[in-house]
Amino acid sequence: MSAVTSDATATAQALLTAGDKGRKRKDRLMTGLVWFAFLLAIAPLVSLLWTVVTQGIGRLNADFLFYSMRNVYGGMDAGGAYHAILGTLLITLWTALISVPLGLLVAIYLVEYGRGALARSVTFFVDVMTGIPSIVAGLFAYAVFVVFFGAGIRMGIMGSVALSLLMTPVVVRSCEEMLRLVPNELREASLALGVPKWLTIVKVVLRTSVAGLTTGVLLAIARVIGETAPLLIAVGVTASINTNMFSGSMMTLPVFIYDQYKAGPVPCSAAVTDCIASINFDRAWTAALTLVIIVVILNLLGRLVTRLFAPKLR
Repeated sequence: MSAVTSDATATAQALLTAGDKGRKRKDRLMTGLVWFAFLLAIAPLVSLLWTVVTQGIGRLNADFLFYSMRNVYGGMDAGGAYHAILGTLLITLWTALISVPLGLLVAIYLVEYGRGALARSVTFFVDVMTGIPSIVAGLFAYAVFVVFFGAGIRMGIMGSVALSLLMTPVVVRSCEEMLRLVPNELREASLALGVPKWLTIVKVVLRTSVAGLTTGVLLAIARVIGETAPLLIAVGVTASINTNMFSGSMMTLPVFIYDQYKAGPVPCSAAVTDCIASINFDRAWTAALTLVIIVVILNLLGRLVTRLFAPKLR
């Protein structure tokens, strides 16, 4: 009897060992596949960043960051993207000033108050706006301003209006998802203490979801800061510095990249001693690197805001 029991125990242990080995092999196989998929997905990003850095780092200096292209012609080894950097920051700032309050209020309405046909209609139109081509937004902004100011008008605020059409639905969707993640128990506890609903939203809901809201806004900014077509239509091209959002054309980094790349290599004449044939391509790559750096800085600022204002766990 003891021999039979011993054989059965040995057989069971052998089966368990074989099963453990099979599970370990499957685990190693799936782990390898996951790592392979991760490396396959990240390879284009690494290649893109490496190309931008290696091609653009050569001209990233003080002259490029603090000089404009005014009075720079042909292949002159001079000029920079200061006017484009300034235009990008101003237009993006005004876009955020338009889109963030509007998008956040719409998200609060959909989560906290929205019921019935109106809420469904708002959700439908937000979904439709998410798929609007960027050039259509630029044409719409241009058409609206032409009605009031006449044909040929170019202003920085037109670019902000065009980009806000692209940014607002992204803000609405991301903020809506973050607000829905706030537990209803927090709302109910606040309301049970006699706190008005609007104050509950401001002090409890928004305070709890500030980290996610910040991330959503940054994703929306990253969505629009690199747009070229609407800015080319609504804002135009200029080689001079313009800080007035309500008068004249403004240059932005995406349009600057397009403009320099479109110019292509230039023939060098004997009269120009500091000529570089590929200077336009060099400026385009350096402007692309500058745009990437701006996006990284915005994300780091978002991380800092999240760290400072996110609820602390005690």
